[in-house]
Amino acid sequence: MTLAFLGTRGAIDERNRRHRMHAALMVGYRRGRVMIDCGTDWRTRLPRLAPPAIVLTHAHPDHAGGLVDGAPCPVYATQTTWGIIDGMPIAQRRTLRPRQPVAIGGITFEAFAVVHSDRCPAVGYRITAGRVAIFYVPDVVYVPDRGEALDGVDVYVGDGATPARSFVRRRGGRLMGHTPVRTQLTWCQTEGVPRAIITHCGQRIVAGDERRLGAQVRRWGRRRGVEARIAYDGLEVTLR
Repeated sequence: MTLAFLGTRGAIDERNRRHRMHAALMVGYRRGRVMIDCGTDWRTRLPRLAPPAIVLTHAHPDHAGGLVDGAPCPVYATQTTWGIIDGMPIAQRRTLRPRQPVAIGGITFEAFAVVHSDRCPAVGYRITAGRVAIFYVPDVVYVPDRGEALDGVDVYVGDGATPARSFVRRRGGRLMGHTPVRTQLTWCQTEGVPRAIITHCGQRIVAGDERRLGAQVRRWGRRRGVEARIAYDGLEVTLR
């Protein structure tokens, strides 16, 4: 399996040469390729990128806003996400149901409901191909079925909105926002995930001292027995 980090920027105004584009991942296996998420930054670039398929985690603009003019390929999303982006002229709509694995281009996607936003409910994806499994969740407060989602996972690709300070808040009795990177690495430790890559980077990373923060993320990982790093636009990772 190959992971190509097309973009690594979250829903922030700041950007730099390492984090220019909204977070999106191209997953490849043999001849198959699937793009995960297509935020507003990708709107004019999507025809040239020409992914064979797109899978959405949720309907926020930095994850689905690039589809306002339609898509050149099938788009997969949950029924909830389709209800929110119903006005987008997407011709080839495919509905994913939580906890029902679906093969797309030889790569299997299983959606797990996660807590992130009450207005735009999100999922993370357990993705498997060959002997490799990853879990991709760019926006998350917590994963209710975390043990099953991360069971046997080789790499956790998680939410970089905030390194250490919690961005979790409560609205109408419901939690929403982003859990810190440090906490997500503890999840990896608890579930035995050996490697973590942080994407969907927030202001602290993009506008701050990324070298220092990157070193801090690696230290947090080492203390938990997890190899951890921050992703950047253009990073490519091969997993076997």
